Amino acid sequence: MIAKISNGKDTAGLIRYLFDTKKAKDHTDPHLVASWDGFAPDPGRSNDFTATKKLLVADLDLRVKQARRLGQAPERHVWHCSLRAATTDRHLSDEEWADIAHRVVAATGIAPQDDPDGCRWVAVRHAPDHIHIAATKVRGDLRTARHWNDYLTADRELATIEKEYGLFQVVRGDRTAAKRTSRAEKEKARRQGQDKPARERLRTIVRTAVAATTSIEEFIRLLSHTDGVLVEIVYFPSGDVRGYKVASEDNTTAGKEPVWYSGSELAPDLSFPKIRARLEATDPQPTSQPGRRRPNPWHQATAAAERIPQHLTGNDDRASQAHLAAFGEALDALPLLAPAPIRAQLRAAASSFERATRSRIQAEHHHARALRGAVRAMLREPAPRDGTALAMFLDAAILVAITAARWHQLRHHDQQVAAAQQTLLHLQAAYDQAAAAPLAALAQRRPPQQTVDRHLRHIRRAVPEHAEQVLEDPAIDALTAALAEAEALGHDPERLLRQAADQRALDDARFPARTLAWRMQRFSARPAPSSRARAAQARSEARPEETPQRPNTPTHEAAAASLPRPPQARRR
Repeated sequence: MIAKISNGKDTAGLIRYLFDTKKAKDHTDPHLVASWDGFAPDPGRSNDFTATKKLLVADLDLRVKQARRLGQAPERHVWHCSLRAATTDRHLSDEEWADIAHRVVAATGIAPQDDPDGCRWVAVRHAPDHIHIAATKVRGDLRTARHWNDYLTADRELATIEKEYGLFQVVRGDRTAAKRTSRAEKEKARRQGQDKPARERLRTIVRTAVAATTSIEEFIRLLSHTDGVLVEIVYFPSGDVRGYKVASEDNTTAGKEPVWYSGSELAPDLSFPKIRARLEATDPQPTSQPGRRRPNPWHQATAAAERIPQHLTGNDDRASQAHLAAFGEALDALPLLAPAPIRAQLRAAASSFERATRSRIQAEHHHARALRGAVRAMLREPAPRDGTALAMFLDAAILVAITAARWHQLRHHDQQVAAAQQTLLHLQAAYDQAAAAPLAALAQRRPPQQTVDRHLRHIRRAVPEHAEQVLEDPAIDALTAALAEAEALGHDPERLLRQAADQRALDDARFPARTLAWRMQRFSARPAPSSRARAAQARSEARPEETPQRPNTPTHEAAAASLPRPPQARRR
């Protein structure tokens, strides 16, 4: 159920509209279902509509006129609230709507329960699925009603009403969403031939700049050199940077100033202080040293992403929020590194997940330094041409999206749940497309059958509870090829398989052989252990020690099944 609240100064005009059946064709049988004392005159049930309507307006305005004589009546004295049920809800009776109206005016402060001086109000029903509440905001003691934050208080009461009445539960926000683009902005973009309004385009540009930079200086420099973007830096008297504003070059009118947006006007997390906090919590990447191999940033980013589900199962919500924000930055950067055919899906995934990166929980960004640093390093190196690294990262990203939806769901972050669910759809589509060629190329390197049979035995011993599912996966040839290549580099295939299963449970994978193949390739890129190290590992494994329990991580199927269905109604 959705509330829409407005204020005005014409009681008669509002009552005339609510009972009109000529101009408003959807108004059928308008009548009162409730009022401040239960005895208000009802024009919809009177033989003399005009006279009864005037009487109702006079009753509603009585206290307003009294307060006006004392010079203390508010100019906009009319309070108007419409309450609409979802299209899938049953039709409520007049008595049920009356109860809902009483609860809403009490919750908002218009007519608190058991307060004899509450404002005068009526609830009019002129359609099966909604009612209108019309009130005048002067109390019986001639003071103006205290109804601040009435939208939020009404919304909270409606959430309770939905559960009690068995109605559709609307997806509700926590006021951390980016400001919604206005109709005027959309119309202006349409006239200019733009696919998106300037605010949305600038929001994407700034988010991408944050994901690609490591310092405030670099962030400002990158924004300043972006085509079509105007940047203005605001300074303190001391000369330190105070903030920034951006504008689109095409969002101007002849002879007028550009339309500027501060970071906080684009999105709550794009304010200058919040950007600075995130950039300060980025690990610097090590410089190359002679004789030492530089870590692969794609592998580092994938490893960091795979650890996010474990972080989200912990008890530190502020750290979890930081990991979600860092993952959102990784998705913002990904379209810059991906081949053209899947960029649209990745941009859509980043745009959707942007809503899931914010909540009322304040992030402690230093917890996600590793992923941020790896993403920045990815942007500074040529992307691998074969697509393996991208597919590897997307495989991990799918699990992050599922776990993020579950994390938000447990905290009743409805909008964020819906955003993570939408992100999952885009990531799965991008992954299926990105993984096809690398898997096919890897499968072509399938070893001889004798070697394949030996590796199949390794799989059965290493992951016995998932062996059949792995062997039935169409990507089993790619996995055996990856195992053979790892073995040729000096690794123990069976030990690598155990490590892979220990770090990520296979029942969370849509295609377990693919997941293992990506992990085998990443593990085999590390230097193989020496003979002395292998001997030490063997002794350690032979020791009868208690194996620590791995934190439970949600499976693709189980987690997805536990999530709510995509919402039919949304709200900021």
